[in-house]
Amino acid sequence: MFSVVHLPKKLNKSTLLNTIRLSSTVLQTQDTVPTLPDAENLQKNTLNHPDYFSVHNLFTVKDLFDARVHYGHRDGSLDERMLPYIYGSRLGHIIFDLDKTAEYLRRALNFAAHVAYRDGIILFFLRGAQNSHLVEKTAQECGEFAHTKFWRGGIFTNASKQFGAVTRLPDLCIFLNTLNNVLLQHTAVRDSAKMGIATIGIVDSNCNPNLITYPVPGNDDSPASIELYCKLFKMAILRGKEKRKIDLQL
Repeated sequence: MFSVVHLPKKLNKSTLLNTIRLSSTVLQTQDTVPTLPDAENLQKNTLNHPDYFSVHNLFTVKDLFDARVHYGHRDGSLDERMLPYIYGSRLGHIIFDLDKTAEYLRRALNFAAHVAYRDGIILFFLRGAQNSHLVEKTAQECGEFAHTKFWRGGIFTNASKQFGAVTRLPDLCIFLNTLNNVLLQHTAVRDSAKMGIATIGIVDSNCNPNLITYPVPGNDDSPASIELYCKLFKMAILRGKEKRKIDLQL
């Protein structure tokens, strides 16, 4: 933006210097006028912060141990793609490296909080009647969605045909287990990868982590571990939403 300065018809050296100083002062004043940050700038600033929502203090490695997250399946069921996350075996059962689990879980919680901060749609998945009520209750408490029944293929990839209208797909899918009832990979994992939807998945020792955006190695069928995951993701999502309300009021 430029400032218009009217010059007198007759100029001498001192008048010209004063006029130039005045013009420079006006321009500097206009350039330093503070502007209120908009939502887009606030969201960009959060990405530059290593832990904007303080998810690192939501749990400790001991919490994971107490919830039996370190217990995998029996030795013979190990998927070789899970080897980087395995500590060893004990009495015929695979044991996860909880230090790595904590690292990957904090990344996943941070990403979930960022999606909630940007007002994204989050969809929880679980196959199994034992913990389905807990997952549905968790999604309801944090204002999101859950699906714990049979998943019909094509809901993501062919949504406009199935529902007869333009459908907004979720921004994040959280899989509390990535296998269905017959120990095959959940169909929604494949569909999410096809549609470019970000995913967080709890991957047990017999799972394939390759199609999951943010894999979290750990026990995916123990009631105590599922309860801990639900608690942590609910807290992370609520922190993201609360922080969004605070920042937009600035």
